[in-house]
Amino acid sequence: MLVVHAYIEVTALARGLDFYCDGLCLTVKRQYGPRWVELAGATVPIFLLAERPAAADLGTVTAARHYDRHWTPVHLDFIVPDLDQMVARLTARGATLDRPVKQREYGRIANLADPFGNGFDLIEFSGPGYDTVARTA
Repeated sequence: MLVVHAYIEVTALARGLDFYCDGLCLTVKRQYGPRWVELAGATVPIFLLAERPAAADLGTVTAARHYDRHWTPVHLDFIVPDLDQMVARLTARGATLDRPVKQREYGRIANLADPFGNGFDLIEFSGPGYDTVARTA
């Protein structure tokens, strides 16, 4: 089985811990250094990396890091039991709601960005969730 880890870059570890622990109810599992923490409480381990260099050396290219709102095709979805409560909780901690909550065939979805510009979704399933739209292969 393939093991997956999710890494989230944040500008300040304390603010990242407030958002992801107090906001999403994750907990600190281990701290590997002053700027690297593993969080528990999700089905995939989530790591916060703080205060990274201004540019990422990717081998063949160097990319400037920025924490403005940005989009990447790879993002996190957090499945929550009460979407409205969680949107209120996270926006109070600095998240931005990109657009009004949408109703989908599988439930309700909120598109947000954390205080560091990372996009993510909150999803509240209704009924059988994704099984509503699943097709057999």
